[in-house]
Amino acid sequence: MASSYTLPSRTSPLSPSPQTFSPPVLSYLKAIASNKRPLPAEQLQEFREYTSKGQHHAEVDACDSTSVHLNRLLSYMTSSEGDAAKELIEQDLSNPIVHYYINSSHNTYLTGNQLYSESSTDAYKNVRGPGQRGEYLERAEADPLVWAQVLLRGCRCIEIDVWDGDSRSSSAEVDEKAEEKKHRFRPHLPRSFSPRRAKENSGTGISPANASAGSDSLSLPTPWQSASTAARAEPRVLHGYTLTKEVTFRDVCQAIRDAAFVHSDLPVIVSLEVHAGQEQQEIMVEIIEREWKGLLVRPSSDDGNQLPSPDSLRRKLLVKVKYVAPEKVTSPATAAKAATTSMRRKKSASSSSSSDSDNQGPDDGKKEGKSSIIEPLSALGVYTRSYHFKDLSSPEASAPYHVFSLSEKKLMDVHESHGPTLFSHNRNYLMRAFPSGTRVTSSNLDPAVFWRKGVQIVALNWQKYDAGMMLNTAMFAGSLGWILKPKEYRGQGEGQDSGVSDESQANAIAHKTLSLSIDILAGQNLPLPIGDHKPDSFRPYVKCELHVEKPEERTGAPIEGGGKSKDGEYKRKTRTSRGIDSDFGGENVSFSNAPGVVEELSFVRFKIQDDEIGKDDLAAWACIRLDRLKAGYRFIRLLNAVGAVSQGVLLVKIEKLLA
Repeated sequence: MASSYTLPSRTSPLSPSPQTFSPPVLSYLKAIASNKRPLPAEQLQEFREYTSKGQHHAEVDACDSTSVHLNRLLSYMTSSEGDAAKELIEQDLSNPIVHYYINSSHNTYLTGNQLYSESSTDAYKNVRGPGQRGEYLERAEADPLVWAQVLLRGCRCIEIDVWDGDSRSSSAEVDEKAEEKKHRFRPHLPRSFSPRRAKENSGTGISPANASAGSDSLSLPTPWQSASTAARAEPRVLHGYTLTKEVTFRDVCQAIRDAAFVHSDLPVIVSLEVHAGQEQQEIMVEIIEREWKGLLVRPSSDDGNQLPSPDSLRRKLLVKVKYVAPEKVTSPATAAKAATTSMRRKKSASSSSSSDSDNQGPDDGKKEGKSSIIEPLSALGVYTRSYHFKDLSSPEASAPYHVFSLSEKKLMDVHESHGPTLFSHNRNYLMRAFPSGTRVTSSNLDPAVFWRKGVQIVALNWQKYDAGMMLNTAMFAGSLGWILKPKEYRGQGEGQDSGVSDESQANAIAHKTLSLSIDILAGQNLPLPIGDHKPDSFRPYVKCELHVEKPEERTGAPIEGGGKSKDGEYKRKTRTSRGIDSDFGGENVSFSNAPGVVEELSFVRFKIQDDEIGKDDLAAWACIRLDRLKAGYRFIRLLNAVGAVSQGVLLVKIEKLLA
């Protein structure tokens, strides 16, 4: 039977009754109240300040260092003051955009893996996310793939992969090619990859791929056709050279328009990966100008290459697209000719995106086709101009408003060859990192490795809650998607060459030594693993991981794992308990003298796992940035295995020492 104990929400009345808590948690709280487990001095002062406010001042006699009244303690512990994670301080949004880490997604339009999942406009829309209960969370527990929806979860940089649409006249040819394509892909797919049963999609012109999880064959969707009465096809959005299903570019633009500024009014960067031909690019420009009217950033003649701030770009969409230099008009005749042909120019650069400027190697997946970018489309990129990456000494590396987009492997290569230059570059210019194309299951890189390189836009596969996404959740928790970098990681931010600094990741900021001790007291309402409905057979233990900077990150040596998402550098776990209201007996997990720590870019991750034969399933988790981890007796509020808010909590005692 599930526990009936429910920790009150932040908006619930204070002074909760003891009946709110499970017996194990309540027993520890009583021990704290009776001073058998005294509050640390700093927390005691915090408690006194809390109880001196408003209605609490006259409830009981003022407490002293030897006695704490239970009801007042319960009120304090169930408020935000009792949380292990410190509330985020208000962000200064007046700095240039290059001075911020930006909450970013990769292949935003996919709902699952990179090979055959559906593309969906819902990925860009207003849906419930962590911190919001309701129907969506019930669906999320049943189908974790729907967590690709990102905008209301705080994402401020999204990606659109755009391809040509097919005209009506080509549909017969496509049907013939589909069968050939189906057999071409089958040998490359592991047996574990079975397409999810397609849902009926009426009115879109898309035929579902009817294949069950146990089927030996793969059915491809009928390619997109314009739903309008006109023969003109419009661009479509999908992951090229895979079995993923598509949506129309127009539908995606409308979804972004409607959802971009619901969670936050801070700017959203839209990264366009363009594989469409020039005629379809003309249609892209037409759609963008129509659907995003009033939201686009326009060039300014008096900015002097100065990058704007997030505050000055509220409710604006920044288009990131391959930059094409405007043609110089030298005579009236030339000008007239340019005016009539500008929408069909073939002068260009290769396609903008996560596959164009990264110099991917063979292990980064198949190199996708390139398209010439027309000037009107390129002109939509004002402060976020995508350039092909050659090296950090090339002229492009000091071009105003440039953005380099590099795969995780390429960035690791640059780290090893030009680490200090990479760090210096990212003080003044935008850079984007993204997962390797071989991550077909939508797994992730380790974002902290790239944040510590100064990379502002670390794009993750939001389709999967792995270690990378947990760190990302901690990084941006409580924010509006833009987090100011540590002061030492910022440059002039003027979008122009300010010279290469002598400072590197190794010496730009003070690195500290951390000693961290955590007593795991008790758990309450611990979520069960997804699909498990038997609390009596639940055997939870707590695994605690510390994610801190590796020495190789500072020296330029190869980094173990190549920046891949994995367990923390330091790991400890408790003994196994039983049930969803578990007493862990105050078991201690500790990390002594961990070197090279930058608080703002280090993380502590807690995982509740079910002790089973074979792989231990994840039941719940929490991840907290080290500079926001509070000492003392605290509640850690838990998310379930797919990132949904739960009623689960851990009661812990934390000691943190930085020297």
